[in-house]
Parts: sequence; structure tokens; C-alpha cells
Amino acid sequence: MEFKDYYALLGVEPEADEATIKTAYRRLARKYHPDISQEKDAEAKFKEVAEAWQVLKDPDKRADYDQLRAMRSQQGGRGPFEAPPGWQPSGGGGFDPSGAGFSDFFESLFSGARQGGRGGPAPGRRGRDVEIDLPVFLEDTVSSETKPISFRLPEYNQYGELIGETTKSLNVKIPAGVSDGERIRLKGQGSAGVGDMPAGDVYLRIRLVPHPLFDVEGHNLIVTVPVAPWEAALGAKIEVPTLASPIKVSIPANSQSGKKLRIAGKGLPGKAGQGDLFVLLKVVMPPASSDEINQLWEQLAEKASFDPRAQWSR
Repeated sequence: MEFKDYYALLGVEPEADEATIKTAYRRLARKYHPDISQEKDAEAKFKEVAEAWQVLKDPDKRADYDQLRAMRSQQGGRGPFEAPPGWQPSGGGGFDPSGAGFSDFFESLFSGARQGGRGGPAPGRRGRDVEIDLPVFLEDTVSSETKPISFRLPEYNQYGELIGETTKSLNVKIPAGVSDGERIRLKGQGSAGVGDMPAGDVYLRIRLVPHPLFDVEGHNLIVTVPVAPWEAALGAKIEVPTLASPIKVSIPANSQSGKKLRIAGKGLPGKAGQGDLFVLLKVVMPPASSDEINQLWEQLAEKASFDPRAQWSR
């Protein structure tokens, strides 16, 4: 099978830290999301990016992958890839990739041991459940529209052996207030049962697509807003984005960088009510400009007589 270079897929170096990897994933997940991307093969690229993130965000999975990557490099890094005989992942448990659309390479490494051997037929067996990662935009969680999804279902014969797969399409309403990692059950939408037994269920595991502006904490949103030094010093009324439409927010005079302003009810919907929006102020210096402006800064420094490090212990 083909070896997947997850670092190359995200465009990061193998030594990249978690923050760098997360930033790269956010950018590419947004770029290739099938709902908005105009890129060729966007869906396939989005799945590759999601697969790379699934491995590299997890320290145990990343360590397993790095070990195999080093082995492959020692072997020349060419030709079809097969894991070394007897190799088992140390951190690959707790995730069943069946139906998630991930590659054979991923499944061979992290799906765990497969059931082998053929026994007798298994009549009257309920269909198998399937768990699928569903990428969801923050905007989807406040929308009343349904979301079209397509996913693959494994097909098994009467002996419980995997014989192929089929594609199924549905329109799904994303419940208000869903959070990252939450599971939604679609009863009877899984693999077909044997005999008169019912089909299994599909569990959609919500994966909130990172937003370019908002961070999420529970049902609250946090947006970092750059402000000029004079806006922080004198106070100002500025426009701040929300998931619906921009709103006007008053910046108090003498605000410090890092100050949080709470806007009630502008977060994500939740079972206990609407979350809040927190505006995190970040004082940004203007770019270096003329001698005249530099002289004004020098005058301010003289008149203010302010030492920001005065409280440091000597």
C-alpha cells in the first residue's frame, strides 16, 4: 500500500510543535472543506488532511507513526509499504476508522487486530454500527438547514467477513448546541442486518472545523480583536464579528492588552441556553513611519514617566 507522509500533507516539518500542526490543519481544513472549496478533488484532500490531523494531534499515534516513518527511511523510502512483521501500535486504540473514509494505510496501522477465521453462518444477526467523523462549521450549529452527507458502509457476509462497501447519502439536521466530540445517533442507518434482524446505527462524531476568527470554549466563543494603542488608552467603539452579523462594542479607556469583554448571548446555542462571546483585546503597534510620529512617541514617553516593569523584584 502507499505510505502516507502526514507531515507533507499538512505542509509542516517533522519537528513541528503541536501549535504549528494545529494552525496548518485549520488552514487546510477550511481550504478543502467540500461545502465551500472550489479546489479540484477537495473532498479527497480534506479527508487526507483530516487523517493526518487524527494521527499527528495524538502524541501516542504520532510516536507510532514517527517510528514507522524512520523505519521506512532506513529502508530507502521507496516502493509499496507494509508494516514490519509483528509490529503493533502502542497508541492506536480507542478509534475505529471503519466508514470514516480514511486510507488503507491508516486502517492498517490504527484499527487494531481484525477478527480472523471462518465459523458457521450467523443468521439473525443485527447489522453493525458505524461511527463517522462529521466535519461541522460553527455556522452549521446555528443554522436551521439540513446538511447533506455521504459515507461508506462496510458490507459483511454471513460469516462476519468484510466483503466490500457501499456509499450512502443522507440529509442531516445538526442539532443546536452540539459540541466537538459529541455523538449523534442515526438509528437504523448502519450496515444491513442478517435475516430479519434490524440494521445497525450510524454514530456521527462531531468535529468542529477550526474557525479562522473564533476559538471555542464549551458554548462560549472567543475572538481576538486587534486595537490601536490610542483606542486602548482613550476608549473607542469598534465593530466586532459574530457568527450572525457584526456588532458594535465599546472599548473602555485605559484597557490593557489581554482584557476580556463579555458580550452575553452571542456564543453558541446550548441545552442550558445561549453561550457568550468574549472579546479578547490585543494592543497592536502601528508600523514604523515618519520621524514626526516617532517624535510624538518620544514626547509621550517623557510626559508619561511610566515604567511597565516597576513591580519587578530587584
